[in-house]
Amino acid sequence: MAIPIGTVSYALAAAAYLAFFAILLKSWRGRVQGMLLAFASAATATWASVLAYVAANPQTPELAVGIFEILRNAAWFAFLLVLLGYAWKSARTLRPIAVGIFAICAVALVAEIYSGRTAAAGPNVFAIFGRLVLAVIGMVLIEQLFRNVHPQRRWGIKFLCLGLGGMFACDFYLYSDALLFRRLSNDIWAARGIVDVLVVPLLAVATARNPGLSLDVAVSRRVVFHTTTISGAAVYLLVMAAAGYYIRYFGGSWGAVLQVTFLFGAILLLFIIFFSGSLRARLKVLLSKHFFSYRYDYREEWLRFTRTLSEGEPGTQLHERSIQAIAELVDSPGGALWLAPDSGIFERVAHWNMPAAKGLEPTDSPLCQFLQSREWVLDVTEHEAQDDTYDGLRIPEWLRTTPQAWLVVPLILHERLLGFVLLARSKGRINFDWEVSDILKTAGRQAASYLAQLEAAKALLVARQFESFNRMSAFVVHDLKNLIAQLSLIMSNAERHKNNPAFQEDMLGTVANSVEKMKRLLVQLRGAYTLEPAVPLALDELLRRTLAAKAGSKPVPRLELHDDTVRIVGHPVRLERVIGHLIQNAIEATPADGEVRVRLLREQDSAIIEITDTGCGMSEQFLRNRLFKPFESTKATGMGIGTYETRQYVRELGGRIDVDSREARGTVFRVVLPLHSPANTTDTSTTIASHE
Repeated sequence: MAIPIGTVSYALAAAAYLAFFAILLKSWRGRVQGMLLAFASAATATWASVLAYVAANPQTPELAVGIFEILRNAAWFAFLLVLLGYAWKSARTLRPIAVGIFAICAVALVAEIYSGRTAAAGPNVFAIFGRLVLAVIGMVLIEQLFRNVHPQRRWGIKFLCLGLGGMFACDFYLYSDALLFRRLSNDIWAARGIVDVLVVPLLAVATARNPGLSLDVAVSRRVVFHTTTISGAAVYLLVMAAAGYYIRYFGGSWGAVLQVTFLFGAILLLFIIFFSGSLRARLKVLLSKHFFSYRYDYREEWLRFTRTLSEGEPGTQLHERSIQAIAELVDSPGGALWLAPDSGIFERVAHWNMPAAKGLEPTDSPLCQFLQSREWVLDVTEHEAQDDTYDGLRIPEWLRTTPQAWLVVPLILHERLLGFVLLARSKGRINFDWEVSDILKTAGRQAASYLAQLEAAKALLVARQFESFNRMSAFVVHDLKNLIAQLSLIMSNAERHKNNPAFQEDMLGTVANSVEKMKRLLVQLRGAYTLEPAVPLALDELLRRTLAAKAGSKPVPRLELHDDTVRIVGHPVRLERVIGHLIQNAIEATPADGEVRVRLLREQDSAIIEITDTGCGMSEQFLRNRLFKPFESTKATGMGIGTYETRQYVRELGGRIDVDSREARGTVFRVVLPLHSPANTTDTSTTIASHE
């Protein structure tokens, strides 16, 4: 049994409007006109479904058709009235008109209900007249909408007016014919569904041009490009197949051979075309010009641009990737990058498929000043033809003679010219216009930020290397200062005690110790210094050696051993140096008649070295903000290194330093270190080594 034409016609209409409704519902932005458009589309889909059912079942009462058609018309009237209200900008004037229109819809609905006729016998003349009046109302609303919209905005609604106008005009033609001949024309009635299907693309175009209508769906340029390519290939193969068939048909005994040869050559030519970069570039330009309002799909272009800049190892070949990312925006096959590192002259630092591009450009040259002040993309070809456009700018000779030189893209960062990129002529013969200029300038700024970040990272690395060297030098100088202080003390006492054997013995020991320390410093400066291993230490012996080196100082520090069995794990030389530094600071801060005491205590699992003096003390602000900061000191000749190094090393040992000081009353340093336990000697040594 054949399916009636009317069923197919209205079923297609129902499917089209249902799909349109789904798209609108998904992309609805909460605006009234968008909601009404979606509602009208759903009402039309429902109406078309009912008519498809009626066409398949002629015994269905005509009443359902009339009711759903009036509801469909009322939904479109509401949508048009809202748009007309925006055009008139006067809801008060529009309100009585809307009331009158919906009153007519109500009267037409009553006429449908009381007609009581079946589809086989045809609708009542009053029902036909009511539908005819509604069609006229629809055409009048569309005419008023198009007339009252500002001329500059008519391009956005003209397809809406054409689509809905065609739909109501088809209704007017159907019911005018029915009123004239007292019967509905089956052909016109069946064709109306197809007419309504043709309206849907027009509505889609109109909603795409008006964001307020909420159709936020766009066809990707990539989809259009690949679809066009595949469609073109399919058409090409069909034509070649037909040509091959006729070659075989008319070719006689050579027909089969010629057909195979022709088809193989055609397919080979197709693959050559597919892999032609120039053809793909020109096809993209053609599609952008004739199918889209803008040349670029900015989302796709920016994602690809950012991906090209950020792929690969950090900082590796970023110069080449920057050229490639900018060149691919205009299908350029190559380019070169100029930067001015420190010399004040822009020089080529990288190229991508453009080795012939060379030249030096001073930062104060006319070209660089023009690029920085104007921030224009320079078209070398246009400059030669229209010199006045660029205010008489003279292009350097090296640029003029570079083969395939096309565009010069400035890399601007914080209104300063960081560099520029020279691009080779596009494979797609892209015309240089405002859109190309804008996207290249924006891409240039983005690339400039990446390049500046790379240069900053390099500068930071160099600064850290210098900082490391300077810090090591500061520690070395600090140790030399302490050695000089010890030797100076010996020299100051040598005149009085040079004949004293005990002094001579002490002097020789001090000099030998100083020589050993200076040798260690020289080894450290050469980079061959290896850290001594951490070993268990008896703190009482270490403190005796440290205070013995301070025996010639005034006041002479006194040692109080409350527990002479305290042992820790550490490095003998380093620990002796940092403890000696704290003692030396206490001596220098205390007058000759004052007192410096060093006590060794045990508290639970910790060893405590307490250094107390009755010197000048430190303020609370200095303790909080400056005490353990490098290069901060209260002494006129101090460097502020010793205290910083002491805390760092004590932390490496897993300990801490507590300080209590009062100005003019003295200071107490408490060095708290974990006690040595034979069970964890290996673990502790490993931990200390990892910190180093």
